[in-house]
Amino acid sequence: MLLALAYVLLAAQGSLWCWPAAFISTALYTVIFYDVLLLMDSALNAYYLLMAIYGYWAWQKNTTTNSIHNEKEKSIPLAIVSWSTHKHVYACIALTVIALALGYIVANYTPAAFPYLDTFTTVFAIFATYLVTQKVLENWLYWMVIDAISIYLYIEKGLIPTTILFVIYVIIAIYGYVKWHAIYAQSKIKNINVSDVISS
Repeated sequence: MLLALAYVLLAAQGSLWCWPAAFISTALYTVIFYDVLLLMDSALNAYYLLMAIYGYWAWQKNTTTNSIHNEKEKSIPLAIVSWSTHKHVYACIALTVIALALGYIVANYTPAAFPYLDTFTTVFAIFATYLVTQKVLENWLYWMVIDAISIYLYIEKGLIPTTILFVIYVIIAIYGYVKWHAIYAQSKIKNINVSDVISS
């Protein structure tokens, strides 16, 4: 629980160390959720293990080359980006269709608890995690909704420490969005200023 909390706090700060914390916490949660038959949540955490490795690599460095001066390659941090509303709407429609199809399979062929709700949070969390690895600003909006629904699931399963953790997650997701939005807005202003200097 503490490692999972550390992951979200560090991610909100844009710290690379969020990914090692994510790797260890998700390994533990893979087992915990399997034990209480939240099978999709267990599978989700197994996926998180892989994404923690990928996220570390993606956040670590972006390599660029200055071909004009033939300079040696140098690395810059991955920048925060924002996706258009249309892109998110299309993604949500596709994810909902996938979640309904998987939810039907889980409901009819496994002993999973809350098959549809658990599947919906899992499918959207998979997508939201990818958005985090790409530093897409709106990932925090997805997490606000996912974490709020997860609170209900964990209360029903008696996972009280995890329920408390997800209440904190919702608060951190709000903070993360505000923090990233400010950084993104600053970078847009810098880019506009640089463009003005170049054009003049």
